[in-house]
Amino acid sequence: MKKVFFVLMTIVVFHGYSQTPEKFNLGFETKSEGESLSEGWFQWGTYPLEISSEAFSGNKSGKIFSGDSEGDFGCITYKIPAKYVGDVIQLEGYMKIENVENGFAGLLMRVDGNGSTLAFNNMQGQNISGTKDWQKYSITLEYPQEAESIYVAGILVGTGKAWFDEFKVTIDGKDLQTLKETEKPLSKVQQDKEFDEGSLVEINNLEHNQIENLALLGRVWGFLKYHHPDIAQGNRNWDYELFRFLPKYLKVNTAQERDRYLINWIEELGEVKPCKKCKSTPEDAFQKPNLAWIEQQNVPLKEKLWDVYNNRWQDKNYYISMYPNVGNPKFQNENPYGNMPFPDQGFRLLSLYRYWNMIYYFFPYTHLMDEDWEQQLIAYIPRFLEAENELDYELAVLEIIGKVQDTHANLWGGGDKINEWKGENFPPVHVRFIEDQLVVTDYYDKEMKEAVGLKVGDVITKINGTPVAQLVEAKAKYYPASNMPTKLRDLSGDLLRSNASQINIEVLSENNKLNTRELSLYPRDSLKIYRWYPPREERSYKMLDHHIGYVTLQNIKEEDIPNIKKEFAQTKGIIIDIRNYPSTFVPFSLGSYFVSENTPFVKFTNGNIANPGEFTFTNPLEIPSNGNAYQGKLVVLVNELSQSQAEYTSMAFRAGDNTTVLGSTTAGADGNVSEILLPGGLRTMISGIGVNYPNGEETQRVGIVPDVEVKPTLQGIRNGKDELLEKAIEMILEK
Repeated sequence: MKKVFFVLMTIVVFHGYSQTPEKFNLGFETKSEGESLSEGWFQWGTYPLEISSEAFSGNKSGKIFSGDSEGDFGCITYKIPAKYVGDVIQLEGYMKIENVENGFAGLLMRVDGNGSTLAFNNMQGQNISGTKDWQKYSITLEYPQEAESIYVAGILVGTGKAWFDEFKVTIDGKDLQTLKETEKPLSKVQQDKEFDEGSLVEINNLEHNQIENLALLGRVWGFLKYHHPDIAQGNRNWDYELFRFLPKYLKVNTAQERDRYLINWIEELGEVKPCKKCKSTPEDAFQKPNLAWIEQQNVPLKEKLWDVYNNRWQDKNYYISMYPNVGNPKFQNENPYGNMPFPDQGFRLLSLYRYWNMIYYFFPYTHLMDEDWEQQLIAYIPRFLEAENELDYELAVLEIIGKVQDTHANLWGGGDKINEWKGENFPPVHVRFIEDQLVVTDYYDKEMKEAVGLKVGDVITKINGTPVAQLVEAKAKYYPASNMPTKLRDLSGDLLRSNASQINIEVLSENNKLNTRELSLYPRDSLKIYRWYPPREERSYKMLDHHIGYVTLQNIKEEDIPNIKKEFAQTKGIIIDIRNYPSTFVPFSLGSYFVSENTPFVKFTNGNIANPGEFTFTNPLEIPSNGNAYQGKLVVLVNELSQSQAEYTSMAFRAGDNTTVLGSTTAGADGNVSEILLPGGLRTMISGIGVNYPNGEETQRVGIVPDVEVKPTLQGIRNGKDELLEKAIEMILEK
């Protein structure tokens, strides 16, 4: 699913729209003879599209069907220029689906501006599948002031058919069909076009003192971005101001000259008026702003920086806000400069400065990194500036992302050279690290089983002559993760990739014999590849032997929950399997079934845009009791596949009266994610809020530590056993 989200979030579509009597042809009714789609509508994705006479109203609807392209997606899309003002935008529309499996169908709305996606929803989280007659659906988003284009669409992922009709877009409740267009004035930042084609910055023969000067500049640039009122109000394109300042700054020879340039730069931003609303950092703050670097500067510069901090901006900031009701950072108005896949030196330096400061001031887990984040700025300046090509730059970005040690913080978009580097061809088998060995665990296509020549449980020891352990050591830095089990989880799927059609592998079979063989690889589209676990088609719950209930959250639906409570009420125990990503959010709707009284299960740390670098605890959140708690045992299954919402859900179930968490350490990446855009069209994320148990115990990196540790064994894999499930059953049957 991430593939679909990634493509739709990052592509820049250049299709126009045709004027119709109704201004926007959102009901599909206007269609020119000889054209395959209604006017203004266009295709994205690989699935076939057509205009159908099977409509909700009128004579036409848009139809998507999977055809023979199982595992991919299709969109029927319409573009509207965002020449309107308002606060809230809503898309309504009717959808009918037939036999939608292994995916979902939904409406989609995306709002673009400043070269990036500003708001997006494709209803993936609602997990709409199966067969349903015409129903009305809606998507509501905040309407960004910087909006330039609005995309509305119907989307189908997986297999099946979907029809769409009668789309309607409103802003603040007013229909776009009747709203007057408004020519929105460009902001001061948008009006600054001087460096649109390049930074004109060139840095040769990088010396140690230059690196130290550039590191200080990066600190000052980021500090001013989030504290100075002139920048916070959006009066300057702060990216381009860096490029204006750099040429003369690069020529400084002494610390005094350097400081004078920086002081003059700050003074050119205008007077910083006394702040009447600025508050000191609370003594009980979980984290306090780390501004020790200011104290280390020479007196004139130090005083100037402290003056900015003590009178820092307290209202809306052009570059940063917090998502309402959650509190994770929203890095806004950040141009990804997608038109330059390999940015020049100035933009690459900007990329490092932007990312480093976002982490420094707004990542809730800097204190958990193994390496000092302050040192990474100096360490990576040469790496970014000396990148020789697009791949080298992408690898440098991926490497510093890895230093954050957050499984959410991977390179999720724009890394096309990284994908080429990993290999365009894939193995026909799924592999995992079991007992620190790379083990075959499944076949992507059961019909290829004999041709593959590998058995489930075979251990791959070498790839093209190189020991697997050596490959892991060489590639690990390019696989960001919170902990080693999760790093191995992500590495395992790529170790057998190649741009060749065959690779040579050494295999240790069940009889302890080593042999070498050629393994054929295939393009991704020719295999039914799954990332971590295979799709499930059966319902999410079933009764096991010995009157034990089993629930998987992989494909659970909201309507399943009343049935689970009813059918499993008198069971000896319930096993909830979260070795997956939950398809529906159930911490409260199902979690309340296991507590006899309101029970705290989590509290968060949130940042503060009025005092960047400050993080404070929220009050604990409770699982509410419904007054009729389940009386049997609850066993929750987790492992390194349990990530983010899965970990949060595990915490909710752990609050139950009689819960045991069984398995192994989870992915250690919890909390709502915040998107980060970097030059070169790159997209990454971070866990944006701190997630802790009510007593303050942290979950990031350590994950959900099980009460009873059980890991799969090589022998268990070979015997087709689910050892975690077997242990759970055994524990429930214990008296």
